[in-house]
Amino acid sequence: MIVACDGAARGNPGPAGFGVHITDGHGETIAEIAEGIGVATNNVAEYTGVVRALALARELGASEVELLLDSLLIVEQLHGRWRVKDAKLIPLHAEARRLLVGFRRW
Repeated sequence: MIVACDGAARGNPGPAGFGVHITDGHGETIAEIAEGIGVATNNVAEYTGVVRALALARELGASEVELLLDSLLIVEQLHGRWRVKDAKLIPLHAEARRLLVGFRRW
């Protein structure tokens, strides 16, 4: 499955939300999510989208996921190349890593 997700906040922090688009790898849409999450930072919105996307991909039976993200921070933190210093991101990062373990490849 190909999992594209993004998050944003108007102001930082400010009203925030995320969007997820999951396809089967052949361009067919399998699922989409778009939700507001209240007042949050951009990074919290981005991570929330990743966590929700991974949980949904797992629920849909994916064994492998290709993540399409535009957040260098999240990409580098998920790969373990950058530390997670922001206390608000630590639990979201931990949940994303926990979910990634359930996939054969990501």
